[in-house]
Amino acid sequence: MIVGILGVGHLAAAMLAGFLRSGLDPAAIVLSPRGKAAALSSHHGFRLATDNRDLVERSDVVIVAVRPAHAPDAVAGLPWRKDQVVISVCAGVPLSRFAVAPARTVRAMPFTASEVCASPTIYFPDLEQARAVLDRLGTSIALASETDFEVATVNAAIYGWVQDLIRRTTEWSCAQGLDPAIGRRLTAMTFVAAGRLIEEKDQPMGQMLEELVTPGGITERGLQVLSARGVPAAWEEACRAVLDKLTASG
Repeated sequence: MIVGILGVGHLAAAMLAGFLRSGLDPAAIVLSPRGKAAALSSHHGFRLATDNRDLVERSDVVIVAVRPAHAPDAVAGLPWRKDQVVISVCAGVPLSRFAVAPARTVRAMPFTASEVCASPTIYFPDLEQARAVLDRLGTSIALASETDFEVATVNAAIYGWVQDLIRRTTEWSCAQGLDPAIGRRLTAMTFVAAGRLIEEKDQPMGQMLEELVTPGGITERGLQVLSARGVPAAWEEACRAVLDKLTASG
């Protein structure tokens, strides 16, 4: 299976690093000739298409990773085939905007953690060819509808917010005298640990937190401060704002 990448920016570069890390042969990847494509092709041995038409003609699966506003025009008028799958990673662009018939279209939202094959990548609809590609970047999660996909895509923004929380916590710890390398590693692993426990246990999350929070303890005290400052409500407002932005063009 030949994978074409149409639009080689930051996210595509992270995905390419993940494909290499997963053992995918660089010769099985074709890049459109813009952005970081030439440098990546020279360094890793990816194939370089002469233009987007050439890329489509040579690929079985095409990942569209251009800016969302440019996505519909980027795929229009190209020689799409019945046996092809087009995977769009362009946030907020509905399936109806992709004129790629007779090829089939899938929406996906990988994170830059694709670089280390740790991205929880949502996608819709569940097509085998798409799953085979996305599984190389981490855990792929099929969704039941495009509406579900939009809601789940909010996590792509939350991914960035979590990185900011890790950065801020690390900086605070270092200001208190903790070694920067230790602070960074500990804070990052704390978030990983919390997420992994929730993922692997079936216990209701509210119950898990209730058992964790000791009355009068440090977790309770911090949560009290966050609640008093309106952080939970602000977080929900931020999620809603992202969802509204994602669905505005649909």
